[in-house]
Amino acid sequence: MRGFGFSQFKPNQIPKGGFEELLKLFLELLNYTAGDAGEALAWLNELDKQYNITNDEYGMGDFIDELKQKGYLDENKQSGEITITAKTEQSIRQSALEEIFGKLKKSGKGNHRSPQSGQGDEKNAERREFEFGDSLDQIDMTQSIHNAQVNHGIGDFMMTERDLEVEEMDYKTLTSTVLMIDVSHSMILYGEDRITPAKKVAMALAELIRTKYPKDTLDIVVFGNDAWPITLQDLPYLQVGPYHTNTYAGLELAADILRRRKTHNKQIFMITDGKPTCLKEGTKYYKNSIGLDRKVVNKTLNMAAQCKRLKIPITTFMIAKDPYLQQFVRKFTETNGGKAFYSSLNNLGEYIFEDYAKNRRKTVR
Repeated sequence: MRGFGFSQFKPNQIPKGGFEELLKLFLELLNYTAGDAGEALAWLNELDKQYNITNDEYGMGDFIDELKQKGYLDENKQSGEITITAKTEQSIRQSALEEIFGKLKKSGKGNHRSPQSGQGDEKNAERREFEFGDSLDQIDMTQSIHNAQVNHGIGDFMMTERDLEVEEMDYKTLTSTVLMIDVSHSMILYGEDRITPAKKVAMALAELIRTKYPKDTLDIVVFGNDAWPITLQDLPYLQVGPYHTNTYAGLELAADILRRRKTHNKQIFMITDGKPTCLKEGTKYYKNSIGLDRKVVNKTLNMAAQCKRLKIPITTFMIAKDPYLQQFVRKFTETNGGKAFYSSLNNLGEYIFEDYAKNRRKTVR
C-alpha cells in the first residue's frame, strides 16, 4: 500500500552558549545599561553564574572575543575601555523592530485602510469601471476578461472599455514625524522603568522608517527642564535626568523642526508619563510639581493650539493612569484636535506603529 510515513517532529535545539543566542541577550541588556558595554557584559556574567547560559565548549571569554572579531565591540588599547560600535547600534534598532513589529504582525494591528481610495501605490479590495486617465497597471485583467465573456459570450470574444475593471489603490504620502520622549525623573520613579520601552519604540520606529519608508523623515526630541534634538545614534545611550517636565519647550522645538520640512503630512508623537511642571523664563526655570499649575498648563495648551494652526496634529501616548492627568491630556488633545492613547508599557509600540501606518495614508480622488 502506497502512502506517506510520518515521524515525530524534533526541532533543532540551539545549544546554550551559542553566539547568536548570547548576542540577543547582550543587545537586550544594552537597552537597560544605556549602551554601556562593560556594564552589560558584567550583567551577562552574573546571569551566566546563575543560569549557566554558557558551556564548557563556548565560554563568556569566547563570546567577548567573537564580539570584537565581528565588529560589535571596540577596545581602547591604552585604557582597556570597551565600547559598542555603529554595527551594534544598528543591531539594537533591528532587534527592537523585530520585537515590536513582530508582535504587531501577529496581532493584526496597523493594517488599516482609508474609507475612500484613489490612484496610489497600495491595492485595496475595491473595484470599479475603468475611467479615462486610470493607469494601465491598475486594470485587473483576469476579472476584465471574465466580464467580457459574461457580457459578450465566449463564441465571438470581444472586449470593450466597459468590460475593464480597475483595482482601487490607497495613496501614501511622504510624512514628517517628530517623536518626543519625556526624560524627566518620573520616567524611572515608583520602581518602574519607563524610559527603556520608550527608547525601544523610538529605535524600532526609526528603523522601520529607514528601511521601509526611506523618503519619510523622523526627528527625535527629548524634553526635561529643556528640550533638545538627538540623533538616531544617540538613542541607545539615552538616560533620564534629574529633570522636571517642560512639555512646552518640547512642543516648541518639534513645531519648529516640522515648520522647516517641505512635506504636507506632519505629525508629533509624544511619549510622556506625567504632567507639565516646568517653563523656562529667560535664564530661570519656573517649576511646580504639585498638582496642575495653571501657568504651566495654559502655556502648554497655547502651544497645542499653535500646532493646530500649523496643521500639525499631536498624538499623545500617556503611560500613566492618574485620573487628573488623563483629564489634562483630554483637554490638551481637544485643543490640538489630535489623539491620545492611554497605553501600558507593553502595548506602547503597537499603538505607535498602528497610528503611524494610519496617518501616512492619504486619500486622493
